Amino acid sequence: MQEKAGGGKFYITTTLPYVNAKPHIGFALEIVQADVIARYKKLMGYEVFFNTGTDEHGQKIYDKALEEGKDPQAYTDEYAEKFRVLKDALGLDGETLHFIRTTDPHHKHAAQVFWQRCAENGDIYKKLYKIKYCVGCELEKTDSELEDGHCPLHPSQELQVREEENYFFRFSKYQQALLDLYASRPDFVVPDFRQNEIKLFVERGLEDFSISRLKEKMPWGVPVPGDDEHVMYVWFDALINYISTLGWPEKEDFGGFWPGVQLAGKDNLRQQTAMWQAMLMSAKLPNSAQIKVGGFITSGGQKMSKSLGNVIDPLELVAEYGTEAVRYYLMRHVHPFEDSDFTMERFKEAYNANLANGIGNQVARVMMLAQTHLDAPVEVEERGIEGAVGEKVERYAFNEAMDIIFEHIQKGDLYMQEHEPYKAIKSDDVAVRAKAQEDIIKMVRHIYHIASALEPFMPETAEKIKATVRANEKPETLFVRK
Repeated sequence: MQEKAGGGKFYITTTLPYVNAKPHIGFALEIVQADVIARYKKLMGYEVFFNTGTDEHGQKIYDKALEEGKDPQAYTDEYAEKFRVLKDALGLDGETLHFIRTTDPHHKHAAQVFWQRCAENGDIYKKLYKIKYCVGCELEKTDSELEDGHCPLHPSQELQVREEENYFFRFSKYQQALLDLYASRPDFVVPDFRQNEIKLFVERGLEDFSISRLKEKMPWGVPVPGDDEHVMYVWFDALINYISTLGWPEKEDFGGFWPGVQLAGKDNLRQQTAMWQAMLMSAKLPNSAQIKVGGFITSGGQKMSKSLGNVIDPLELVAEYGTEAVRYYLMRHVHPFEDSDFTMERFKEAYNANLANGIGNQVARVMMLAQTHLDAPVEVEERGIEGAVGEKVERYAFNEAMDIIFEHIQKGDLYMQEHEPYKAIKSDDVAVRAKAQEDIIKMVRHIYHIASALEPFMPETAEKIKATVRANEKPETLFVRK
């Protein structure tokens, strides 16, 4: 993970999901990953700005609003609230979180200023063109990108053939500059195979892309400066949120937070790591610090889709199992870079084995012993996060970080089995009882340090464990077996 030297400020952002559907488990993964990083950096002493929000313009949203018989603004207002609830549902850090909507007046102003800067640099022009367009991706598609005449990401949707006069961005101008960026910063995109993928894409040659739509056909967008007949193409507008949220252009220095780290899915690779970077170059602004690209969450080996009925609703999952269980599963059992399969059977199995029977059981047993056999709360040392766990978070290896923590939990169980303080504490031998008390104290400190390590991942659980240690009382059940 890259960060600016000095200053003590750190910026992390998710992509902004479209508000044409309810939040899905894939975005829940991305936003929890970002929250873990934000919490970790805050614990390390950084001033953190954690950006997320909603992308609210474009053809898909306009069509959906019309389909439901609603004004587009009223439609997006309604759906934006469905994403705001993720803050509490997923336990996001309210101190660092900033929520931006691309319909916010300031964002629209920033997008127009950005457009003007690119135009002043000679990178925006108008031409007549004909394209094949995927509404699902909100992107033009070349024949080489299609499979059997369809977009591989939206095979059930028919491509639209469009012919109209639009404004274009001179993407082709920035081919060498992008290649130079990738060469100078080998870890600009992580994992490395995603950097290689975008490098090959750019090496094959870049085509200028459309950045406007005719207002008479699709009026739902940011007005193009100086041309009332056009609105901005949704991707051009939406990408600018990463800096408009920081108060740009009024704050030319971005409040000291930019460049920052961006999280994105693999279907956003081209937009985040090439298009956005070229746009920044055109506006003469710093490129992103680093972009972490993740895979998809599949269900039973298939991509999630409404038609298959295998979409996982994170809010329903939280309602059944709780916020902390969802955060645990996403961070430990979903790969940070590769596609991962999700089934309710696996989720329930992991919940019972590692939460209810694992950490939940260990904390209950240890604190029952402490409450019964210790006269006062155990004095504990605030260690912070173990170095090995922190190193894994720095490399976005959330699953490996969690594995380390849960290995320590298993070691605690083994220690209890080997030393049996729950038996020894009842001995008639004073020395044996004294040793058992030492073992109980050791285990209390052990679970306290486990809590410290869990703080970025499962903050509510971490605080509950620390509180029970400070009070020297057995807690209520942390995770009820399902």
